[in-house]
Amino acid sequence: MLENVTIIGVGLIGGSFALALKEKNIAKHIIGVDFNDSNLAKALELGLIDEALSLEEAVKKSELIYVAIPVDATISVMEKIMLLINGKQIIADAGSTKFALSEVVKNYPLRNRFVGTHPMWGTEHSGPEAAVHGAFEGKACVICDKENSAKDAVETIETIYKKIGMHLVYMDAKAHDLHAAYISHISHITSFALANTVLEKEREDDAIFELASGGFESTVRLAKSNAAMWVPIFKQNKENVLDVLNEHIMQLKKIKSCLEKDNYKYLLELIEDANKIRRIIK
Repeated sequence: MLENVTIIGVGLIGGSFALALKEKNIAKHIIGVDFNDSNLAKALELGLIDEALSLEEAVKKSELIYVAIPVDATISVMEKIMLLINGKQIIADAGSTKFALSEVVKNYPLRNRFVGTHPMWGTEHSGPEAAVHGAFEGKACVICDKENSAKDAVETIETIYKKIGMHLVYMDAKAHDLHAAYISHISHITSFALANTVLEKEREDDAIFELASGGFESTVRLAKSNAAMWVPIFKQNKENVLDVLNEHIMQLKKIKSCLEKDNYKYLLELIEDANKIRRIIK
């Protein structure tokens, strides 16, 4: 059991991670750091953390520092942390992009104390109130650039993620960002676009509320996600996101063309091709 763990960012991911550490008896004492005082107060009230400290105080006191804040803020915060740690502490992050961060931390003498991770879980909600028990059970966690981290640091992080129910996937930071664009980031872009489409064309709120169910509701759910979190992700992963967007637009154009030309045979083929996803996702 770790004596002191600091979680920077006590919202959805950080708060859920805190709950998991407590439930699995991985951490004895959890320190919260957040640049929003109301988040810290709520996290204390909910019992997600045991203590709230400044960044400097928390880092110096902890064996593990876990960073779960928007990816643009992560880089500047990580630069501060890398100057505060000693050769025995471990830092891990939960960011949805990895390459930009990996390029920054590689210049620090204690870079090997950092383990880049991405637990592949989230909801459209945010803040400490959104923290969920058992959030990571059965989900995948990507560990990036394992070879650049100290063996003991990697093993500690691997053990923690396995204890909270995750299975591990390994890849380099650049590959992670490419795959994340196709698997995660495009889903959010599509949802934002669909929500804007409906809000632009359907002027009656009551009609949307009454008729939206099933497929529409599940597809557009991600449109409720926090813009302050997702804009920095799209910015950091711009090239990969543009690549997947171009492919997505091309697929939409194929469907549009089928309808314009009454080519329902090809439309059937396109949908049947899409059905092949069943082999991967049950």
